[in-house]
Amino acid sequence: MRRGAYRAILMAMEIDPVCGMEVDPRSAAGSFEHQGTTYFFCSQGCLEDFKEGPEEYLSVSPASGPA
Repeated sequence: MRRGAYRAILMAMEIDPVCGMEVDPRSAAGSFEHQGTTYFFCSQGCLEDFKEGPEEYLSVSPASGPA
């Protein structure tokens, strides 16, 4: 694979705001729009958790988890 193509693939990845996992939007388990931004999820569980309280996940870094 050419270096430019590899970089394009990496740049296309999103971060699941619940667990911090890298997610390919093309194969994500789900997505959800919140305040004009679309978020992508690795699983339906992460999607449902986010829907219940998006601010809880957006106010902390994925590595530290919710308060």
